[in-house]
Amino acid sequence: MSQYPYQTPPPATQTSTLALVSLISGILSWVMLPLLGAIVAIITGHMAKSEIKKSMGALSGDGLATAGLVLGYLQVGISVLCACAWLAMMALGLSVPLLEGSY
Repeated sequence: MSQYPYQTPPPATQTSTLALVSLISGILSWVMLPLLGAIVAIITGHMAKSEIKKSMGALSGDGLATAGLVLGYLQVGISVLCACAWLAMMALGLSVPLLEGSY
């Protein structure tokens, strides 16, 4: 028999709500809301990481927040590249059929 027969279980950690919002927004940025979802994912991801760090182990979800941040930053990067490519095509006078109405 052990010296302490009635040990209390360690306290359960709670997942950060902001981390979940970041991950869900990051996924939505790839499915439905490209730029808006990415911005929400980035902002809430940074807020979640700060909140988790300040909680000293009471909150979990650092991986969720990181995944949301990665998805958000990738979406913003791709959006910026697409906008630059579109602007370059317009500057060079290349036609973009969907924007001109000629199919």
